[in-house]
Amino acid sequence: MELSQLRMFKTIADLGSIAKAAEQLHCVPSNITTRIKNLEEELGEALLIRKGRGLTLSPAGDIFLEYVNKILSMCQEAKRAISSEGEPMGTLRLGAIESAATSRLPKVLSKYHKYYSNVHIEFTTGKWKALETAVVKHELDSAIIAGKSVHPDIECVEIYQEEIVLIAPATFDTVRSPADLVGKNVYMWPEGCPYRKALESWLEINQVSAEITSIASYGTILGCVSSGAGISLVPRGIYEQFKLIGSIKGYTFEQLKPIKNYFLWNKNTGFHKAKDAFLTLVQSELSPKRP
Repeated sequence: MELSQLRMFKTIADLGSIAKAAEQLHCVPSNITTRIKNLEEELGEALLIRKGRGLTLSPAGDIFLEYVNKILSMCQEAKRAISSEGEPMGTLRLGAIESAATSRLPKVLSKYHKYYSNVHIEFTTGKWKALETAVVKHELDSAIIAGKSVHPDIECVEIYQEEIVLIAPATFDTVRSPADLVGKNVYMWPEGCPYRKALESWLEINQVSAEITSIASYGTILGCVSSGAGISLVPRGIYEQFKLIGSIKGYTFEQLKPIKNYFLWNKNTGFHKAKDAFLTLVQSELSPKRP
């Protein structure tokens, strides 16, 4: 069964004549007759009944026409979805690290849905390495991670720089230097997290040792800090979102540089209008506004 056969059948059904269909489709009537006969043999049912000089649909033809209309409509929708002139549609499988998902993306996702309601977003969070691997395997169309990917199949672009804030319970003395972390509990995401690496590098440069407890949840980390259990280093977006719960102080230090966050996709995917539209929006919403 071929799309050309379906178009021929629909045109005959619309016009009631093979001759008229041949004229509209710019082909000879004998070609249409042969193609429709082959279609009927494949289906095992007659689709057309001769009626005088014209044709009418058989009962099977009436049923088949309903499906032909749906199939041809879906084909047109598919063409519009990948056309550079059409609106984005289809599915966008998007991933992000938790800090971006929690603090930076909610407003972006809301605007994207408003602008492109025909796009269905499948959203997931995860560690940056797992997200990168999912993009490489085409399990995700794109992802937002902290740190630049160097995988040969990945294209990426910086979308914003995330300042980092050392947070401590309000009951703790003011943190003025890395030395103030000595003897304190430190809660961070597990190994591989760029924010944890920034903290470890800061402590190493200043020759300070601290025991780090791994917790893969900003909610849990903030809960520990606000309860007075210890200290953490978090993205500013997370700090700004949760500082209103109280019991948390934030500190910034010159040596703790902002972490670059990147939007990445598989360079072998080809044209993906829904992904391109999301990148344009996220750059507009999250990239630094230049004067």
